[in-house]
Amino acid sequence: MQTWLIYALLTVLSWGVYGVILHAARSKMPMGPETPNASLKAFLFVCIAYALIGIVTALVLKARGTNWSFTGETGSGIPLSLIAGMAGALGALTLVLALGAAATPIIKGGGGFGVAAAAAVMPIVFGGAPVINTLTAMLLHRPDKAIPPQFIIGCVLAVVGTVMVSKYAPSNTGGAAHPPAAASKPH
Repeated sequence: MQTWLIYALLTVLSWGVYGVILHAARSKMPMGPETPNASLKAFLFVCIAYALIGIVTALVLKARGTNWSFTGETGSGIPLSLIAGMAGALGALTLVLALGAAATPIIKGGGGFGVAAAAAVMPIVFGGAPVINTLTAMLLHRPDKAIPPQFIIGCVLAVVGTVMVSKYAPSNTGGAAHPPAAASKPH
């Protein structure tokens, strides 16, 4: 298996569990009057984790004997790297806010998904992001050839699939969800 594919699959794995773990962390933060802050409190520790990974990355660079230069033949990658980081961090922030809003009862203006918020939110994020990524890449690097119809069909299928997975996940529709033990009636 090629190295890039291994890394891509590891990304799929880590980001695939990210939303569920993040939502679980959010739900373990203080609630009651602090409920509106639970998502931001969870996000604070996501930011700390990013900083820790940054330190590990610096150690890996040092171990590889880097020359610590960030300017190449085509200029500095620092500004674009910072913009990419801000886009990623903003996405992580809006993700935790989406998870919190999706978990909030409908009567309070939320999605009403409760513990299944990640099953509603994450398919939208991970199904929609590749389409936006592809369209953005095409705008920045215009294709030389006509866009094949299979590509357009694939984008449409990705969007339709995103909606279907998000809307009809068993935990969102009640199909596979089990009522909490406290709510079940004794026999």
